[in-house]
Amino acid sequence: MKPVVAKFRTFEEADAATREYYRRLFPEERLEILFQLRAMAQKESDVLSGRLARVYRIVAASPRR
Repeated sequence: MKPVVAKFRTFEEADAATREYYRRLFPEERLEILFQLRAMAQKESDVLSGRLARVYRIVAASPRR
């Protein structure tokens, strides 16, 4: 992914350009970006944990009437 620099007059123009950029990408390119972002986030998180944490909670339900 190569960096691109552009100037916009409004935030709306910038948002529209960003949406259009991602809309033009092939699905494989979008997945590659996702994998890169996930790898960067994983490096920043707990180094010892090589997996995503599983979080769950068991809640006691009240009896139905």
